[in-house]
Amino acid sequence: MTGPLVPFREIVLKVHSRCDLACDHCYIYEHADQSWRTRPRAISDEAISWTALRLAEHAKSHALPSVSVILHGGEPLLAGHARLRRVCEELSQALDSIAELDLRIHTNGLQLSPRYLDLFSEYNVRVGISLDGDRRANDRHRRFADGRTSHPLVLKAVDLLREERYRHLYLGLLCTIDVANDPIAVYDALTELAPPRIDFLLPHATWDTPPARPDGSPTAYADWILKIFDRWDRQGRTIPVRLFESVFSTLGGGPSLTESLGLAPTDLVVVETDGTLEQVDSLKSAYEGAAATGFDVYAHSFDEVAAHPGVMARQQGIAGVSDTCRQCPVVRSCGGGLYTHRYSSAKSPGEFDNTSVYCADLEALIRGIEQRVSAGAVSPAVTDSGVLMAHHQDVTRTLLADVHLELDGRGGEAWQEAWELACALEAPGERADALDVVYGHPYTYTWLQGCLAALREGRPEAAARLALRLPAYLAAAVVRGGLELPVRVPYRDGVLRLPTLGELRMTGPSEHGEAEVRAAEKGFLVRPAGRELRCVRTDTDAADTDVTDTDVTDTDAGGDWRPVRTLSAPGAPALRLDDLDPYRDCFGVPVRGRLSAAEAADWSERLAGAWALLRRAVPEQATEAADCLTTLTPLVAGEPSRRNHGYGTLGIAVPGTPGRLAPALLRGFRRAKLQALVEVTDLYAQDGAWHHPAPWQDAPVPVSELLAGAYERVGLAAFEPAAADQAKGALDTLERAAELTVGGRRLLEELWRETDRG
Repeated sequence: MTGPLVPFREIVLKVHSRCDLACDHCYIYEHADQSWRTRPRAISDEAISWTALRLAEHAKSHALPSVSVILHGGEPLLAGHARLRRVCEELSQALDSIAELDLRIHTNGLQLSPRYLDLFSEYNVRVGISLDGDRRANDRHRRFADGRTSHPLVLKAVDLLREERYRHLYLGLLCTIDVANDPIAVYDALTELAPPRIDFLLPHATWDTPPARPDGSPTAYADWILKIFDRWDRQGRTIPVRLFESVFSTLGGGPSLTESLGLAPTDLVVVETDGTLEQVDSLKSAYEGAAATGFDVYAHSFDEVAAHPGVMARQQGIAGVSDTCRQCPVVRSCGGGLYTHRYSSAKSPGEFDNTSVYCADLEALIRGIEQRVSAGAVSPAVTDSGVLMAHHQDVTRTLLADVHLELDGRGGEAWQEAWELACALEAPGERADALDVVYGHPYTYTWLQGCLAALREGRPEAAARLALRLPAYLAAAVVRGGLELPVRVPYRDGVLRLPTLGELRMTGPSEHGEAEVRAAEKGFLVRPAGRELRCVRTDTDAADTDVTDTDVTDTDAGGDWRPVRTLSAPGAPALRLDDLDPYRDCFGVPVRGRLSAAEAADWSERLAGAWALLRRAVPEQATEAADCLTTLTPLVAGEPSRRNHGYGTLGIAVPGTPGRLAPALLRGFRRAKLQALVEVTDLYAQDGAWHHPAPWQDAPVPVSELLAGAYERVGLAAFEPAAADQAKGALDTLERAAELTVGGRRLLEELWRETDRG
């Protein structure tokens, strides 16, 4: 096995090796490994001290911010009050100033008393209790050796834990599933106890000793769990259920939240009562000695255990599951199932190189949950371009708030004044949408991303750049909205820039200064500090000209105003031709400077021809692009190699004919839209090592590239004959891609529909 060592963040500490119940489904006493018979009943003082030492050195060497220690057994409360106090004391002292200690205990609850809970409150030891549901369900397995029920005593323990003085220690309930029990009765009995969390656990089984299936159904466990899911869902999901939350997380592209599902590497080690170091406890269900490492706390470090082949076998992610699992679309969610559940002494090619004995159940469970929640879990931005635009504006708003937090008062008076005005404009009322145009301006996003990066990297010029730019955005919003609000706008290098509107050359003795900007009829008023009032009209599209409104001002602005012009032609959408914004250089290839009037007119003419082709060839796409695009920025040559901008802009070098411009526009639009989607919702997980065949090249590609290529080619099929077949091949491959989230699969459905329409 190769790969980086994964440090242990969770330690199961066996403080007692015997139990006061005789549960017939217990993997420690009833399954293949019987090593408990040779272990000391209680952990020794020496083993406690060495465990604390090993854990502290491990946490320190790996700079772990926190570690969890679960006190376990057998029944850990049988260790007694004094021994448990010693465990808590030594662990707390050893980890003091090194890492935060999260102490927990998993118990059947029979011995729980105020004396124990007072100790646990002192060390913040949270308590999880094993309970299999209502009395009938619990009595099926959790009985005393003489057959007596344990259910009333467990309820008494839970009631004690729910008292106000101990409620903060209540970790949750652990329920081992038996499909012979009524799932609704089990769930209702557990929820009546108001647990902070419920863990439903599949009974440990292997291919040698498969789980009971009373009705013979290959999905009996999935069916049982899904009945609970439906009730939990109808009741508002008021109590967290780890199994369901883990599936939600992985379906959305996130990590697994439990060892029994997902591909996350294991980070757990077990310390037995004699100080031996073992792998995960459930391996005792496989065969005698399956969990053994040959190490102990007296002579070996945790790092040595972490490098053990058995431990590393459970840290390989997708490479650590069987070939069958690697080809399965739900493998990110199930992770091949719990490692123990893959064991077979007879199956080829190896003991654990198999699917889970619960394979059919896991697939049915994950697909069942996906079918039930996909509609609500998928962002509407995937299917609604208007929502996508609104969500991307919200991303820009969030970036502005992040910048303000990072500044932490360092922006100066100009920034603070502008920030307060922005908050006022965002307040509910008639002016609440005043900032939508500037938040929707693609290069607002670019500017904020650059500012945030500069601030986090500690570059001092960031604050000066911020103070200059935000008031300019607000002034542009005020002018566009015709609001009667003065805005003080700094200018530099003799130019006052108003994003989305244009730039004004400032005449006077100083290159730097400040001007008050106010909205006016057909334009705005500008008064530099200590100088005369000027009026600029923005209702003209004339290139490099300015018109003086003598009814409003005494002094005209001469030829100093350069507007952001509009490309407008019959049949084509009106788009801003932004060849002025200083943050437009974000495409990875050089941008053009200011176009002449003749060049701008030529752009309009070619755009009209290209749009006519788009409306004939792909009318739905043309309509969507016309609704979403706001801005075009001329490039010198080539296609963008990156797109660090908001939704709604294209950087493009105009080809020679409308026939070449039309697919170039469509390609740019689809690439920009997919990028915007990726930024507002998760379409695929980014933690896998999968690569997939791509019909347009020899080398396999990650799912992000495969989806991007398919998305682009579906749109271009009307212009590029080879694109249609390539797109279908990629979509077929994506159907089997485990990395796609529920949002990604919804997008895949849309692409198939688009292909069928084409």
